[in-house]
Amino acid sequence: MEENNNNIALCPFSGNNNSGLIPVENLIHIIRGQQVMIDSDLARLYGVETKRLKEQVKRNINRFPSDFMFELTKEETVSLRSQIATSNQDGGRGGNRYSAFAFTENGVAMLSSVLKSETAIEVNIRIMRAFTAMRSFLMSNAHIFQRLETVEHNYLLVNRHLSEHDRKFEEILTRLDDKEAEPIEGFFYEGQIFDAYTLISDLVRKADTCIILIDNYVDDRVLKTLDKRKDGVSATVFTNPRNSQINLDIRRHNAQYPAINLRHCTNVHDRFLIIDDTVYFIGGSIKDLGKKIVAFSQMHQSPDDILSKIR
Repeated sequence: MEENNNNIALCPFSGNNNSGLIPVENLIHIIRGQQVMIDSDLARLYGVETKRLKEQVKRNINRFPSDFMFELTKEETVSLRSQIATSNQDGGRGGNRYSAFAFTENGVAMLSSVLKSETAIEVNIRIMRAFTAMRSFLMSNAHIFQRLETVEHNYLLVNRHLSEHDRKFEEILTRLDDKEAEPIEGFFYEGQIFDAYTLISDLVRKADTCIILIDNYVDDRVLKTLDKRKDGVSATVFTNPRNSQINLDIRRHNAQYPAINLRHCTNVHDRFLIIDDTVYFIGGSIKDLGKKIVAFSQMHQSPDDILSKIR
């Protein structure tokens, strides 16, 4: 693009020109790691409309390479607006509402060659001095900024660790407070009769639809435990048919309490407790838990996997 007649004098924007009262240092921002000034702020200092300044820059665009001037992205524009807490910096003169240009120190210096206004030279001198003062301030206090950055980094790390600990602690508290939390696995040691009784009772209370116990050594104590289930929850016991006492116990039980179904099985050695869709392996008969060391664990198999094999 030819530059003939491109250095057109810009007429000052109508109204009082109070650019001399504007603190230039407050108009220098750090964007993309560089000290820059925004087109609307520069226009205000020069006493011209923002769109006129941008027109002059576009007419001489070859004088403004990317290290002299660049266009802000939408994200950068939003971030800048939040910093200055306004959406229009130059009192309604177009401002940086759309596609704002950011000028580096070299870019601002180049503006003096394309702008021909009464205040251009004076303003550029002020701006260059402001850039120099800012650069000197940053260099003189580099060690302070470095320490602040280190403190901020350590603060973020500490907060991250604290947040993780808080999350885990909250998870533990939630787990402890959650009365419906399911035990996964563990041991009942000799003498832990009440603990074993409490765990089985809690599992029985948790059932919403059905309870199935597979245990060859069932007696009336087991029936009392199953009676802790909710109303409407079915209960079925699979046990060895040679246990004639349980047949009598269940008949007497069912005459007074919600019925417990009795099924016979002969091919099961271990004990299993099925709560709805969850299967638990139990190493010993429920009636004897706490008398010897017994393991229990939640299994991942479907109840149908074992029920379909029982005979």
